[in-house]
Amino acid sequence: MKKRSFFSLILMLVCSITIQAQSKNWTLEECIKYAIQNNISIKQTELDSKTAAIDKKGAIGNFLPSLNANASHSWNIGLNQDITTGLLRNQTTQFTSAGANVGVDIYKGLQNQNNLRKANLSIVAAKYQLLKMQEDVALNVANSFLQVLFNKENLKVQKEQLAINEKQYARSQELVNAGSIPRGDLLDIKATVASNNQNVIAADNAVLISKLSLAQLLQLKDFENFDIIDGTSAKDENNILAQTPTVIYDKAKEGRTELKIAKTNLEIAEKNVAIAKGAFQPTLQGFYSFNSRVSYADVPQYDPITGTIIGAQKPDPFWTQFSDNKGQSFGAQLSIPIFNGFSAKNNVERSKVSLEKSKIALEQQELDLQRNVYTAFTDAKGALNAHESSVVALESRQEAYNYAKEKYAVGLMNSFDFNQSQTLLTNAQSEVLRTKYDYIFKIKILEFYFGIPIIKN
Repeated sequence: MKKRSFFSLILMLVCSITIQAQSKNWTLEECIKYAIQNNISIKQTELDSKTAAIDKKGAIGNFLPSLNANASHSWNIGLNQDITTGLLRNQTTQFTSAGANVGVDIYKGLQNQNNLRKANLSIVAAKYQLLKMQEDVALNVANSFLQVLFNKENLKVQKEQLAINEKQYARSQELVNAGSIPRGDLLDIKATVASNNQNVIAADNAVLISKLSLAQLLQLKDFENFDIIDGTSAKDENNILAQTPTVIYDKAKEGRTELKIAKTNLEIAEKNVAIAKGAFQPTLQGFYSFNSRVSYADVPQYDPITGTIIGAQKPDPFWTQFSDNKGQSFGAQLSIPIFNGFSAKNNVERSKVSLEKSKIALEQQELDLQRNVYTAFTDAKGALNAHESSVVALESRQEAYNYAKEKYAVGLMNSFDFNQSQTLLTNAQSEVLRTKYDYIFKIKILEFYFGIPIIKN
């Protein structure tokens, strides 16, 4: 009984956790943080950072000596030269040889130094690229998040309108039975209810699709149980619109990641020019080599007078031969480039062209940033004006609908005109929602350029 009670308690806890996980509503901050940790594009960019770190290790390795060892064992059968007498004779011999070589660059036109500096810049560029990808994902998530909120509120509007029209249909049925309005008006209201049902279905599908899009950005598989919570406000909390576009642009130039990437790429291009020019300079390398050999063949003994073989002596032990036959060499090698088919010159020219491209890319990024900032500022101003105008229009439409409702109730308005008033009211409600979330997103973009993060760390 105790075991059964224990397992029942565990099962209840698991079910409770599962239900809580499925009913969890995500905030914008939680969505962005989760996307940054799990988005596939960000993970791919993180691998680029790891590749840049590996390239730096390779650049550091260029300063270190190279060490290589070699060994071989061979059988020689037939007519071979006797290594003792130098004479050719038929024999079967075995040889073992071994050696080691050490090389080090003493001077290489500063190419190793410039390669290391370039590798350090590549790491910085990879970090900036990762940050840029995170910023782009954050903006995409914010946009998708606001789209879900808009669709959910629009669904509420459509459902409320359906409920109103269903009540109106029931009221019209009573008026038709009482003879106050013609039966044709009831049919118009019925058609309106059917149209409202279609609008509710379309709005519900829009919510599902927008949630699916957001869940895909977050790399969530269980999107059916995924939902969000509205924590946004249609207010310029940081008073960003009080700034001028020039001030926002100057602020953006200090911190925008795309400019940092372009500047770092320009520095990398400069290092590539220096590396290419290093090929025109002499190179000096130091080297050291060690080798030895061992023979397994018997050493023939010759008669000093006749020169004939009178016997054979067993070869010396392995390590004795290895010690006796060892040899060493060391020195330095100077290489002076004179002519290499224009390859060095062409490499320099190519790197200079790439440098000019990087300069143009930086200028283009500054122009793009300026245009984007001014466009974002204008869009935010326009979105604010559009939202304020839509609120005023909604108030007017609401009053007009209330008046139309009163006239329809006493038979002073036909069903067609009344339905038109309802449609205009619904459209005004949807327009308020659309302009509200459009304004929120435009403000987020403008704050983003000003250096205000979408979420607080």
